[in-house]
Order: sequence, then C-alpha cells, then structure tokens
Amino acid sequence: MFRSHPKGTIAVTLILIILSACGRDLPKLEDVNLEQWKQDRNACGNYRAEAQQAVLSQKDKLLALKEMQIVELLGRPDRNELYRRNQKFYYYYLSPAPDCQNYNAATSKRLAIRFNAMGLAKEVMVE
Repeated sequence: MFRSHPKGTIAVTLILIILSACGRDLPKLEDVNLEQWKQDRNACGNYRAEAQQAVLSQKDKLLALKEMQIVELLGRPDRNELYRRNQKFYYYYLSPAPDCQNYNAATSKRLAIRFNAMGLAKEVMVE
C-alpha cells in the first residue's frame, strides 16, 4: 500500500497551482460590447455588423488563445467544424446568417477562427 507524504502532497499542489496560473489573460476588445456581441446570435440583430470593424482591427488579440478562452470572450460559436488532423473552426457571423430573416447571400460575412490540434487559435480571418 502507498502512503502519502505531506511534503509530496504540498509539492504536487504547488505545481498544479503554478501550471494553472500560466494561462494567458483574456484580451480586452476596445469599442466592442461583448455582451451585445454574445446576444446577437447569427448576427440577426445587426450588432455584430456595427462592431465588425472594431473586432477585425483587433483580431490579432485572438491568436494563441485556447478554445475555451475564445468561447468565454466571444460566446459560443454560431457554427463549428471539425477538420482533418484534429483542427477545428469556429464561425461567428458578422452579417445576418442564413437562419435570419434579413439574410443576404451577397453580403454575408463571418469571422472564422482556426484552432490547431493543441486547441490554440492559429488563424483569424473573414470569409
């Protein structure tokens, strides 16, 4: 039978605390009301269209964030896609999605975030 040693338990606890503290802080997106962004699912309410320039000018702040950090910052994605080699894409509509009454295929835009196999945002683009 194994006996736990108090010093070993303390060391393990300290290592876990240090590792959990190494995460990158969430960036602040200037001139973007993130609560309104999250509530404007599929961009049906047009808030994301209004905030589009502010988000795009700061898209580099999203690079290297973990998937859950992106979700915490921008909310659940409108769509997501699994790709080969464990890559994922999260999509946030910037103009009304096909599910919206005011959808226009000619002007439809969405923010695409590609995550690598490690779950880090590798690329942020507009489609």
